[in-house]
Amino acid sequence: MNALVPLPVLLPLLAAALELALGPRFPRGRRAVSVVVLSAVLGLSVLLLIAADTRGPLAVHLGDFPPPLGITLVADRLSGLMLTVSSAVTLCVLVYSLGQGMADRDERAPLAVFHPAYLVLVAGVSCIFLAGDLVNLYVGFEIMLVASFVLLTLGGTGSRLRAGSTYVVVSLISSMVFFTAVALAYAAAGTVNLAQLAVRLAELPLGVRTLLEGTLLTVFAVKAAVFPLAAWLPDSYPTAPAPVTAVFAGLLTKVGVYCMLRTETLLFPGNRLGHLLLAAALASLVIGVLGAVAQTDLKRLLSFVLISHIGYMVFGIGLGSRDGIGGAIVYVVHHITVQTALFLVAGLIERRAGTTELTRVGGLARAAPALAALFLLPALNLAGIPPMSGFIGKLQLLRAGVATADGWSYTLVAAAALTSLITLYVMAKVWNLAFWRTAPPDRPARGTVLEQPDTHDDCGDGGGDVLREGDRGGALPPERPPERAPGGGGRSRPAGQAVTATLFGRAITVTTDRLPPTMTWAAAALVLLSLAYTVLGGPLTSLTDRAAAELLERSPYIEAVLGR
Repeated sequence: MNALVPLPVLLPLLAAALELALGPRFPRGRRAVSVVVLSAVLGLSVLLLIAADTRGPLAVHLGDFPPPLGITLVADRLSGLMLTVSSAVTLCVLVYSLGQGMADRDERAPLAVFHPAYLVLVAGVSCIFLAGDLVNLYVGFEIMLVASFVLLTLGGTGSRLRAGSTYVVVSLISSMVFFTAVALAYAAAGTVNLAQLAVRLAELPLGVRTLLEGTLLTVFAVKAAVFPLAAWLPDSYPTAPAPVTAVFAGLLTKVGVYCMLRTETLLFPGNRLGHLLLAAALASLVIGVLGAVAQTDLKRLLSFVLISHIGYMVFGIGLGSRDGIGGAIVYVVHHITVQTALFLVAGLIERRAGTTELTRVGGLARAAPALAALFLLPALNLAGIPPMSGFIGKLQLLRAGVATADGWSYTLVAAAALTSLITLYVMAKVWNLAFWRTAPPDRPARGTVLEQPDTHDDCGDGGGDVLREGDRGGALPPERPPERAPGGGGRSRPAGQAVTATLFGRAITVTTDRLPPTMTWAAAALVLLSLAYTVLGGPLTSLTDRAAAELLERSPYIEAVLGR
C-alpha cells in the first residue's frame, strides 16, 4: 500500500506531459486523459484514507534514501482526508469547465494549456498534502503557484493580467519568506524532514523556535488569506473564469490552513502562539464578513465571505485542543466543498443573467428554479443552518471554545456566532436581490457577450458587442438565433453555447436561457457532496476526531517516517 503514496502526485504530472505532447490536434483525447486521471487520483485518495485510518500513517522514501537525504512522502488521516476531498472537488470543477467549453473553445495557445496547467495544479496540491519535509512542501507550493499563474490569467484580458500581477507579487514575496524559513530550519536543526524536526526542535533555544514558527505561520497565513494578509484575494480571484475562481477559492486557501495544522501540531506543540492565532481569527471573522455586507458583486461578496470563514479554521488551530483541531478539520472539509459549489453557481448565474452584479440581477427563482435550489442549499450550509455540515463544524468549534474557558476563547465564541448570523444575512441579501425580487428592466439580454476584451485592446470587429434588452434588435429571437462567423465579425452566436470564434485568441461566451447540463450537474454534484457530509456527520466527526488525536500525539507520524 505504501507504493501508492506517490501516485496522486505522479499521475497528474505524467498526464500533463502527455497532453502537451498531444497538442491542440486531439481535444477529445486531452479531455479524456484529464477526466480519467483525476478519477484515478480520487480512487487512490480514498484507498490511502482507508489505509491510513486502519493501519496508521503510510510513509515512503523515494529512491530508498533515508531521511534527511531522501524525499519522504507521508499519508496519514489528515492528508488522506484532504486528498480525498480535494480530488473530488477538482474532478467536479474539471467536468464543469468541460461543460462550459472554456478549455477547448480555441485550440491555440493560451487556452490549449488549460488541461495541462490544471493537472499540474492538482499535482502541486497533492504534493503539499503528502510532503514529509519542508523542501518538498516548498516545491509543492511552487508547482501549484506556477500553474495558478497560468490559470488566473487565462484569456489574457486586461483585468485578469492586472489581478494576476497582484497575485504573482504576493506569491513571490511569500515564497521568498518560505525559502528563508526552510534555510533557517536547516541551519538550526541540520534537517528539513518534518519527523526529524519534530524531535530536534525541542532541543533548540526558545527564541529560535519562536522565530521559525512565526516565519512559517506568516507564510501560511498569506497562502490561507488570513487577515491582515488577505488584501490580495478579493481583487485577484473574481476576475478569473468561473471554474478557476471556484477551485482557487475553495481549495487553494485551505492548503495554507492544512500547513498551519501540520506544523503547529507536529513541529511546535504546546500552542505558544495560540493567542496570536486567535487574534488573527477574530479579525478575519469580523472584518471579512463586514466586507461581504458592503459588496454588491456576487464574486467579490463570496471572496470576502471566504476570508471571514477562514477565521473559523484558524480559531480551532489557535485553541490547540483536540476538539478545536477536530472542529477545524471538519470545517476545512465542509468549506472546501461548499465554497467551491457557490463559486460554480455564481458562474451559472453569470451565464444565465449576464452579470454577477446583484443590482442588475433578479427574478431567477421563477426563471431558473433549479439554479435557485443550487444556490440556496450551499448558502444555507455556509451560514450554518442546522443540521447541515456547516452547523456541525461551527458547533464543534464553539464547544471547544467554551471548554477552553478563557477570555480569548469566549470572545471568539461570541464573534463566531455573530459572524454566522451576519453570513446568513449576506446570503439572504443575495437571495432577495438575485432570485426573489422582480428582474430589473436594464438586465442584460439573452445573447449578451460575457467575456470581452478591455476597450483599449485592439480586438477587431465584434469586440464590444453587448446587447441589452430594450435595444432595437438587441435580444436574440428564441427560435433561430444567428451565428457569428469564425473570426469574430458578423452576427451573434446562439445564446449559451461555447463560441469557437475568438478575438485575438480570447474566447467569447454569451448568456443563455438554458444552462449547459454538464455545468449544472457538476455544480449539483458538489452540492450533493456537501449534503452528504450532513448525512454522514457522525462518521465524519469521528474520523476528524481520530485525525486530531493522531496530530496531537505526534508519535505515529514520527515512527512511520523514522521507523522508531
